[in-house]
Amino acid sequence: MTEQNKISDQTKDPDSLGEGESEQFNAQSLTDHLRDLRSCLLVSLAAIIVGFAASYGYIEPIGVWFFKPLTNVLPEGSSLIFTSYQEGFFFI
Repeated sequence: MTEQNKISDQTKDPDSLGEGESEQFNAQSLTDHLRDLRSCLLVSLAAIIVGFAASYGYIEPIGVWFFKPLTNVLPEGSSLIFTSYQEGFFFI
C-alpha cells in the first residue's frame, strides 16, 4: 500500500488516526463549527421546503386519508363543518 493511500484512508476514518493526528483532526474553531451548523440548517430547511411543496400537490388525498376515520362514523348524508377559518388546519 502506498503512502498516499494510507493518508487518504486515515482521513476517511478518524478512529484510525494516531493520538496527535486525532487531536488535530477534531480541532476546529468556533466559526468552523458555526459554518457547519449553518450549512446543516440550510440543507434541513431546503428539505422541509421541498417536502412541503411536494406534499402540497397531494393535499386533497392526504386530507381525505386523515378525515376517513371521522367520516366513517358520521351519520349518512352529513358532512364536516368548520366554524372558523383555522379549524380546517386542526383536523388531526
